[in-house]
Amino acid sequence: MTLNKLSRAALLAAFSVVLVACAKDTMKPETASTAEKPMAEAQEAMISELYEAHHDGRIYVFYDRGLYEGFKKTGHTAYMMARIGGGPKGETVKFALTGKDKKKREGIPSVDLFDGKLKASDSFYGEVYAEGRIYVFGSYAEMENFRKIGEAPLRYTEIGAGPKGETVVYVLNGSNKKKKPVEMIEAFKKMNS
Repeated sequence: MTLNKLSRAALLAAFSVVLVACAKDTMKPETASTAEKPMAEAQEAMISELYEAHHDGRIYVFYDRGLYEGFKKTGHTAYMMARIGGGPKGETVKFALTGKDKKKREGIPSVDLFDGKLKASDSFYGEVYAEGRIYVFGSYAEMENFRKIGEAPLRYTEIGAGPKGETVVYVLNGSNKKKKPVEMIEAFKKMNS
């Protein structure tokens, strides 16, 4: 071998060793702390409001009050992400997206809450507009339960109390079923004033 060919072979061998070393370094499995860190951060984040409209066999989900109000007036929003058959009874679920979310496929608060990647805050407020009624929730667990069964077994109802004369149903649970839900009523009035 000539000196030039020998230099090239040595350089190629050295380069191959460097590549293998780099590949081994990047192929290391994630440690538990780095793998769990994004999930832990996601679990710490919370959402305090969620709105739904059950219409034409679909569930429309909103984390933005303005989009929800607009949908109730017009029946549509500009940007949606659909999950065909994603509802508890096979309904199509449509997540309303804000302008800043329209190109995203992850990191959308309503989707993350729906998927269990985000928690609802202790001061959660939710509304579902269904069959001409407005259902009000003080807990995301009660809202999920309503979505699954389509009924609120424990409730306090005010006929004609909605902004357009709708019946408003305050969904209760075992701990508050014997009391008038004053805080929920005040929260509803504040949101709909």
